[in-house]
Amino acid sequence: MKKIILYASLFGAFSLAGCKKYLDKEPDNRTQIRTPEQIAQLLTSAYPQGSYILFTESMSDNAEDKGSGGTGYDFVDRINRQSYLYEVVESSPDDLDGPDFYWNSCYKAIAASNQAMEIIEASINKDQLNPHKGEALVARAYAHFMLVTLFSKAYDPATAATDPGIPYVTAPEKETFALYERKTVAFVYEMIEKDLKEGLPLIDDKIYGTVPKFHFNKKAAAAFAARFYMFKRDYNSVVNYGGQALGGTATESLRNWNTTLTSLQYYELQAEYTKSTERGNLLLQEANSIWGRAYASLRYGLGQNVATDILLSPNVSGWIYAYDLYGATPDVYNIPKFYEHFVRENLNANSGEPYNTVPLFTGEEALLNRAEAYVRLNNPTAAINDMNAFISKNIDDYNPATDNVTQQKIMNYYGLAAAPAMIEAVLDFKRAFFLHEGLRWFDILRLKIPVVHTTRQGQRIELTPDDKRRILQLPPLTKQAGLEPNAR
Repeated sequence: MKKIILYASLFGAFSLAGCKKYLDKEPDNRTQIRTPEQIAQLLTSAYPQGSYILFTESMSDNAEDKGSGGTGYDFVDRINRQSYLYEVVESSPDDLDGPDFYWNSCYKAIAASNQAMEIIEASINKDQLNPHKGEALVARAYAHFMLVTLFSKAYDPATAATDPGIPYVTAPEKETFALYERKTVAFVYEMIEKDLKEGLPLIDDKIYGTVPKFHFNKKAAAAFAARFYMFKRDYNSVVNYGGQALGGTATESLRNWNTTLTSLQYYELQAEYTKSTERGNLLLQEANSIWGRAYASLRYGLGQNVATDILLSPNVSGWIYAYDLYGATPDVYNIPKFYEHFVRENLNANSGEPYNTVPLFTGEEALLNRAEAYVRLNNPTAAINDMNAFISKNIDDYNPATDNVTQQKIMNYYGLAAAPAMIEAVLDFKRAFFLHEGLRWFDILRLKIPVVHTTRQGQRIELTPDDKRRILQLPPLTKQAGLEPNAR
């Protein structure tokens, strides 16, 4: 089994010194971490502080070659172009929004989780720290899930036992350069599920004070479990955890797109979309990213063809979505979703490291995952109910008498039998809702959806269901340490 060196030293790489964040996190000082409050502070860094959206959105069928455009940031435009062309992305560990940066962000988050758990296990009052342990376990599972999803082959029960995985790290590093086994996708999934099952019952929202949506609260942890089991194809668990994520009435955890949000002006909507008070947001994370200022200007992104296909044509409800499309020309089409802020050493300075607040889990994803699971469990009535709950909040000028869907209406729209037509409807809802958020790529991976990208120069790039380019290449450092690169 090959062994690798992960990001120089996970232990040494993890540090908050010099990074005063939006939530006013204190620098990491492990020699003094003893109290529940200090452990909670450490766990604010147990979430990846990088963003996957630039490269996942660029690889998806939400992107097209607009023929012109560019952000003015060479590394962003390079990541955008190479991702769209399914090339190996040439990005350094310091290039914000790149795969290498995200890889490192995940392992830094894992290091924080492991350090917190080590402190908890050594505490004489460790039973009182169970809620913190629960957060650490679920956060560790999440970071590993994102890594194995992006840097390994998507879970397939027929091949998972032999597909190369990613290192699953369960203890703080004690060496400057530690060696890890990559093992298999099946092993990584077993470890994720183990951490999830142990951590979920321990989650207690009471420890999160006034910022529960920046932590794995109960609903967010359940939404993550629902996503994980979607990939694992355990649809009964998807229904179970999806219901926990939504709570009582499904619509109570959805944004009011066709009423409240559609009435807002551009900058108001940009700020509102990722607020912790927005009921659709279950888990938010600050990502060191310039995505928010860049995505409208990308050459490979939302343009005329994709906008017409997704937003400007009637969907299965018979009407269009309530999402306001901004941009004077198709070259800069966008839906405002991301508010950018800065880490400032000088509070009077309008400069510093850029951060976007990113919704990692939402009520909308939990609802639509549950709807798909219901279809696969042969419960079309429940699936239709969930789809109509979604429609009620996301269709322009919603009228239940005309806009709600039935099984026959869905079959007529897609020209397919009931089950495949309903799956297509759910996937189309997700594709439209999560524009600019990178999540479409995860459905493309999970379901082996083919994608065709074309360029203005006449190049046609087809991503077939088993195309090896679906798997991101591991960072160069791992190759230098002896790890065989992913075959692409």
